[in-house]
Amino acid sequence: MRKWILLLVLSLSLGALAACGDDSGTSGDAEKEEVIIGYFPNIDHAPAMVAREKGYYEEALGDNVNIEYRTFPDGGTFMTALKSGEIDAGLVGPGPVLNNYSNGADVKIISGASAGGTVVVASEQSGIETLEDIEGKTFITPGIGCTHNVQFETYLMEQGVDELSSERIGGSLKHVTGNPASYQGMFETGQVDLAAVPEPWASILIDNGAKVVVSTEEIAYGENLPNVVSVATGDLVENNPEIVQGLVDAQQKAVDFINENREEAQDIAINAIKDLTKQEMDNDIVAKAMDRITYTTEIEEEVLLEFGQSSFELEFLKEQPNFEGLVASE
Repeated sequence: MRKWILLLVLSLSLGALAACGDDSGTSGDAEKEEVIIGYFPNIDHAPAMVAREKGYYEEALGDNVNIEYRTFPDGGTFMTALKSGEIDAGLVGPGPVLNNYSNGADVKIISGASAGGTVVVASEQSGIETLEDIEGKTFITPGIGCTHNVQFETYLMEQGVDELSSERIGGSLKHVTGNPASYQGMFETGQVDLAAVPEPWASILIDNGAKVVVSTEEIAYGENLPNVVSVATGDLVENNPEIVQGLVDAQQKAVDFINENREEAQDIAINAIKDLTKQEMDNDIVAKAMDRITYTTEIEEEVLLEFGQSSFELEFLKEQPNFEGLVASE
């Protein structure tokens, strides 16, 4: 009987020690920094997909940082999440960043990600053959005042024809918004006539019969505009510069990989987008889409400022913008 009691006490003691060991591990995890990164299921966001797949973020930030990922359908929801603290950093078009920064959002651009890739296409049944045919038609973009919206409306403004502008500013074009993954169905049902759209959705629409009305080379800021930028909260930039530098380093490594290993990068993007949207894309379509995009971490700040001025002239911004301090200094 005494032997049994001794064994029981020993067993309970070992159990207590094991429990203490588990608590220690849990406490260690709890003390880790947590960084949540956001991006979209678009080909121009391929640097985030590659960095995630290859573990570049984890490698750059180290074992003391836990990383989570969130995906978004448009810049508006991304910026809402960034401002509310749901995410800390990620990839987004410059349009939403500029618009929100001008309204006081605490956000910084920390690097580029990609440039180019916006295309304006018309559905087969729209009857649109040239730009002159778009008067009174309905066009769609991922969001109001998003990068593709501003590029298209700036291009229209440059044509100098009042009717070829959005109803919002006195023109004849009706503007709606929606997830690019749904554009093909909206084309087929006649809900919209035109789309100012990022890749790979532009190439998918073209493959299904859509006509290019404004190419990447023609559209405003076409190949020079940083179409996707890497951003972080001002708090992260100010208080965790090592993490921000790690994000920048991971981004550069992903961009280098895409430019040096195009086929594998295409496969990564195809699989990532399939996981997110349940749509599997053809390799040839993705190859064409990626050919319209330049993957780079460089930022032409002057082009960004011109783009922001266009947002103001198109009345997406209520006041003359001041973008001083938006791009984080190295």
